[in-house]
Amino acid sequence: MRLAIDAMGGDNAPKEIVQGAMDAVSEMKDLHITLVGDEAQITPLLTSKTNIEILHADEVITGEDEPVRAVRRKKNSSLVLMANEVKEGRADACISAGNTGALMSAGLFVVGRISGIERPALSPTLPTIDGKGFVMLDVGANVDAKPQHLVQYAIMGSIYAEKVRSIPKPRVGLLNVGTEDGKGNDLTKKTFKELEKAPIHFIGNVEARDLLDGVADVVVTDGFSGNIALKTIEGTAGALFKILKETMMSSTKTKIGAALLKNDLRGLKDKLDYSEYGGAGLFGLASPVIKAHGSSKSRAIVSAIKQAKYMVDHDVTNTIKSTLKSIDIDKE
Repeated sequence: MRLAIDAMGGDNAPKEIVQGAMDAVSEMKDLHITLVGDEAQITPLLTSKTNIEILHADEVITGEDEPVRAVRRKKNSSLVLMANEVKEGRADACISAGNTGALMSAGLFVVGRISGIERPALSPTLPTIDGKGFVMLDVGANVDAKPQHLVQYAIMGSIYAEKVRSIPKPRVGLLNVGTEDGKGNDLTKKTFKELEKAPIHFIGNVEARDLLDGVADVVVTDGFSGNIALKTIEGTAGALFKILKETMMSSTKTKIGAALLKNDLRGLKDKLDYSEYGGAGLFGLASPVIKAHGSSKSRAIVSAIKQAKYMVDHDVTNTIKSTLKSIDIDKE
């Protein structure tokens, strides 16, 4: 299996990206990785070239670049050349921790969409208290959505949860302001009716306060609401750990308590650590495209690589294609 990785994307590129690639190929023997980026920066970081090659790119798309314009103008950027490796069939999937909008644009314009998918969705796996996690889509690829888009998200998310996360009959919930049938705005009311007819295990509306309790395996929403929910979860988790750390370091007594609870606290942090869950898949594209967290360290890159590998191994893209062909979604 071959993966292409944008070695220049993310806050810690290229060092952590390169280290993550080396760690991954040492763990997965059938894996071949193409690191796309500045060869002069990547080469000194490669302590092992086993199953790793470099594709030189002399341009980089930064976080400040306007996504669509950057993809069209920076043809020799690491992100665009990475996507082109997938388009040309030299890679089975690709991963970047760089500019999210640019990756979305490269996915659409270079990799291409699955036939029948109107709008791809950005979908991370988020942590739950029981450690199982849940898939949420969309979290920002499309801030405006129609009912048929959310139905497609639900089907793609359900397939991913079953095929990649090995969850039998995944529970699919619609993010809403209440759990009762008939709640919400025009979008959620119409979507609810369509989801009842979709080939998924739809459990109805779910509320944001219940997400981390594992109320559903797949949570569907529009990109506007999804992004707000995602940022709220990330911000709240970060703030709680900051408060906890400040409290634990506030006196000698609490420092002693912190020392005694060190392993337990580390376990709690790991349970809520995004790096354990890989990246956010851009579902609906013709090949697997993974958006790793911008602050990813090597451990998170390895998780994203595993996620991409599982998607290829389990033929998620073709499963989505065949499932969508078997149903008829109202597009009115």
